[in-house]
Amino acid sequence: MRVPLATDYEPTEHEEFMSPRQLEFFRRRLLDWKADLLREAGTTLNHLTQGNLQQPDLADRASLETDHQIELRTRDRERKLISKIDEALDRIKNGSYGYCEETDEPIALRRLMARPIATLSLEAQERHERLERTHRDD
Repeated sequence: MRVPLATDYEPTEHEEFMSPRQLEFFRRRLLDWKADLLREAGTTLNHLTQGNLQQPDLADRASLETDHQIELRTRDRERKLISKIDEALDRIKNGSYGYCEETDEPIALRRLMARPIATLSLEAQERHERLERTHRDD
């Protein structure tokens, strides 16, 4: 069920957590983000197919190849991000969006606004990062 939203709506702490309105807000936000990433990927594809690596000057060719590699790395990171966006959209559908996967506690709205694909509360994320640093130092 889609909930109508005013264009200036933003979730607040004063309403029910992950109410239909909030879920619709985040669903739209995630879909818009995904559409932007896909649009950028299409632009990159056009750019890469139109780029001419047959530059007579070796420095120009090397520079163009480096640019292409950077673009491809960026798109690979964005591909992974699209996968995380899809996972977040699935969580919206199954009702688990907005809740920490480790503690089942609500993830703060401010965190979700900043990172709508977040799966951990700030506290759980900090614990996870501390453990990572500890194991990395071993």
